[in-house]
Amino acid sequence: MFDALSDRLRDVLGRLTGRGHVSEADVDAAMREVRLALLEADVNYRVVKDFIARVRARAIGTEILESLNAGQQVIKIVHEELTNLLGQGDRTFRLTGQPAVVMLVGLQGSGKTTSAAKLARHLAKQGRQPLLVAADPYRPAAVDQLVQLGRSVEIPVYTAPQGTLVVRIAQDGVAQARRTGRDVVIVDTAGRLTIDEALMDEIRQVAEAIRPSETLLVVDAMTGQEAVNVAQAFAASVPLTGLVLTKIDGDARGGAALSIGAVSGLAVKFLGTGERTDALEPFYPDRLAGRILGMGDVLTLIERAQETLDAKVAEKAAEKLRRNAFTLEDFLEQMQQMKRMGPIGQLLEMIPGMRGLAREAQGAVDRGELKHIEAIIQSMTREERADPSILNASRRRRIARGSGTSLPEVNRLMKQFGEMQRLMRLMQRQGGRRPALPFGR
Repeated sequence: MFDALSDRLRDVLGRLTGRGHVSEADVDAAMREVRLALLEADVNYRVVKDFIARVRARAIGTEILESLNAGQQVIKIVHEELTNLLGQGDRTFRLTGQPAVVMLVGLQGSGKTTSAAKLARHLAKQGRQPLLVAADPYRPAAVDQLVQLGRSVEIPVYTAPQGTLVVRIAQDGVAQARRTGRDVVIVDTAGRLTIDEALMDEIRQVAEAIRPSETLLVVDAMTGQEAVNVAQAFAASVPLTGLVLTKIDGDARGGAALSIGAVSGLAVKFLGTGERTDALEPFYPDRLAGRILGMGDVLTLIERAQETLDAKVAEKAAEKLRRNAFTLEDFLEQMQQMKRMGPIGQLLEMIPGMRGLAREAQGAVDRGELKHIEAIIQSMTREERADPSILNASRRRRIARGSGTSLPEVNRLMKQFGEMQRLMRLMQRQGGRRPALPFGR
């Protein structure tokens, strides 16, 4: 979502860091381009005006302009102000009460039902025992969708007979949680195609009946400034405690995500980063600001690895690499672990300086190259995976046919794997030091 904006900002600010001295005129020129980049990204114009004024006021101070690293100082100021802009409101996620009740509200199509399942899975990972409540009797198949999602994340779903009033569904869901020892209730309320008074009245009645500790508005970030208007309208009618921004992985311009908190006064508490049920992450303004400015987001990458990767498998693979006993079976296992962490392009973008490689890697995924590698290895016998040196021409042709790839693709993978093994042997001989590359490579 932020690719275009990120490229523009990095280009503008990169010109400042390339100079030994930065003048007030340089700062003004850079701020004009930053203003244009933000407006083109569909950030609210009042938010842009205030943001630029704050950055400029701090950046033209004598201690900044006369410093030896003025360009870096300006980037630091932009990062801090961007973090402040994104971090509006109280981001504390409160789960109080027995059980704690979380109510999700929003328009149809915003991703509310999917977000309910994602949030349930997120809380279950933290040791909570959530119960999902299907309180949307109007949208066709809404209840069935939540039931299926609940089954996929192994979270129970409370449903009511057809014709039950929404307020009664929510109340009975909370009562069911108490009976079954569930400590969090997530209520998926009904939405509408547009904001109307009937929707607001119903949400107010539900909130009064179940008294949620969190009432989160689910907003589709792809809708641009309309998302800001929706947030303002809901906040004026319903006691909201925060926002869930969905479809952050989309290709919209990203302005809603940057300005929605500043305009509505509501804190963004969660981001929906994909369609999978594990694609929900708590919102950290400083981390998103770092991603937008190309500084990466190593903390989120580490957290995702800790949640997803099997430490014993990773340790075994590292030991095999040290002993030069790493096989194609191990390589396949590592690939499958990495896939569970999310899109590879998204992961690499969290590493500072890896944006270009992230795009190349995601391009390879989109072209199906990694699937081809996986298919090639899976078409081998266990003996062949353990010892690729036995792969003669006839075996390779069989593997190509079995994987739906070509003989050159099989040969290329074997060549690359052989090169990796050669480097591992060289490192072993050098006592674990990184081998020196030949001149010119």
